[in-house]
Amino acid sequence: MTLKIVQNFDSSFTLEAQAQETLFNLLTSEAFVNQIRQQLQCEQVKFTELLFQPIPYSLTTTKGMPAEFEKYHEYDEYAIINVPPNFMFSAKIFKPSRLCAIYQKVDKG
Repeated sequence: MTLKIVQNFDSSFTLEAQAQETLFNLLTSEAFVNQIRQQLQCEQVKFTELLFQPIPYSLTTTKGMPAEFEKYHEYDEYAIINVPPNFMFSAKIFKPSRLCAIYQKVDKG
C-alpha cells in the first residue's frame, strides 16, 4: 500500500447566513461551552468564530489544516475542536462534511 500525498486541496467553503447563525449559536451555547471548558480544564473559553475544513496531509499542510490556521495549533491558549456532527446536521451544513472550530482559553484574572 502506498501513501498518496495531496499536492493541492481546496479547503475554501462558504456557509449560508442562516446555517452560520445556527452553528454559531450551537457552538456558543452555555452547555457546550461548559463541556469544552471542563475538557480543557480552564476557567473560561471563548469561541473565536474561526472555522476551517480539515484537509489531507500535504508538504505544505502538515497539521491537517489550512496553513493560515496552523498558528492556533502552536499556542496553548487556543483549542481546536471538531464540530459535532449533530451540530452540522442541525445547522443543515452538509458540505463540507466536517469542520473544526477554534476556541480561546480565557483567564478570569
